[in-house]
Amino acid sequence: MDVKSSTVSTPSKQIIGEAKRRAVLYLLTLFHLRKKMGGFLDKPKTEKSQESNEGNGLRYGVVSMQGWRVEMEDSHTAVVGLPGDFKDWSFFAVFDGHCGSTVSAHCASHLLPTIIETEDFKKISPKTAENDEDNNELESSIRRAIHAGFLKLDETMRQMPSVANGEDKSGSTAVSTLISPTHFYIANCGDSRAVLCRNDEAAVCTMDHKPTVAAEKKRIQDAGGSVMIHRVNGSLAVSRALGDFEYKSVEGRGPTEQLVSPAPEIYVETRKPDEDQFLVLACDGIWDVMTNEDLCHFIRYQLTITEDLSKVCSAVVDHCLFKGSRDNMSIVLITFPAAPKPVKEVVEREKKFEEWIKEKTYKILDDDLHAEVSRILQIINDEEFPDQPPLSSVGSKRSYVEQVIEDKYGKD
Repeated sequence: MDVKSSTVSTPSKQIIGEAKRRAVLYLLTLFHLRKKMGGFLDKPKTEKSQESNEGNGLRYGVVSMQGWRVEMEDSHTAVVGLPGDFKDWSFFAVFDGHCGSTVSAHCASHLLPTIIETEDFKKISPKTAENDEDNNELESSIRRAIHAGFLKLDETMRQMPSVANGEDKSGSTAVSTLISPTHFYIANCGDSRAVLCRNDEAAVCTMDHKPTVAAEKKRIQDAGGSVMIHRVNGSLAVSRALGDFEYKSVEGRGPTEQLVSPAPEIYVETRKPDEDQFLVLACDGIWDVMTNEDLCHFIRYQLTITEDLSKVCSAVVDHCLFKGSRDNMSIVLITFPAAPKPVKEVVEREKKFEEWIKEKTYKILDDDLHAEVSRILQIINDEEFPDQPPLSSVGSKRSYVEQVIEDKYGKD
């Protein structure tokens, strides 16, 4: 009688062995990723950094919050009126750092000066700049200046002592806009994002640079890397960034051919004064929980309540925290003359909503004097306000509830 052998065939052994190898590699990658990216706090740090100003026919507000992250690694730049003969130009940028804040902070201080010092930007004459509409040569010069500025800054940072000796391994995404009297020059490197709201819609949006995007994946693989769990070599979640020099050391390949590229994707858009309402620059802590369209609608509604752009940005950050964002959050909001203005009826309805929130907050505190703001917001959110404005949210009222508590009990 023939007896079938229970021995596993050689091909099967190879398949099982490969599966085990991949499983071990996957677990090691996850361990490395968690160690590298850092942990989270027991509760979020909700203090906000705020800034606002106006000039050149625009107004802007900036708000940043550390949130659940152990460190604050975001930075930003806001300049109304460039040096020299470019007083009617402005520059804004958001930098989302990772593995430390060294690169993001350096970029915030040096990206604009580096762009301005490029040969292409120096060739731009003030007279030409004043009449840059439909000037293809000028557009090309500015594109080259921005591109060269990003690459030059990246190469300069490589020489910083803490980077050169391997002590600092931080990196940063970057999204920026150079605003001339007639054009937007938007540059994106990574997964921070810019969105221009025009005629009530998200009209111009940058695209995220993720390792899974076909062109990005090809460059990574051509440089000898791989894409695992949607990350470069199973670790970095973006395929373009400034810094991150451990991914930029493949010999024989130029700076834009490395595993991670510092090259920005540049978008040029002619301004339409009667239609352009606002431009948003924000890190992925915002976009993780809101779509481009959601954020545009949310901001449009907030602008019908208040002209204070810091309050609008604060409401966005509070709303994103309530929706579950676990990252640092930074947003720059730039408004133009066509932006929505406060509407009396909307303002009055919002005040009634806030009065209801105040009453509920008092009731909750009567039952639990030490109730945290997050808990108060969650309890109120589970209830129903009969005439709640459709685009308002309880989660966006964190700052209001904090003020209500302070007015009643004073600061701790």
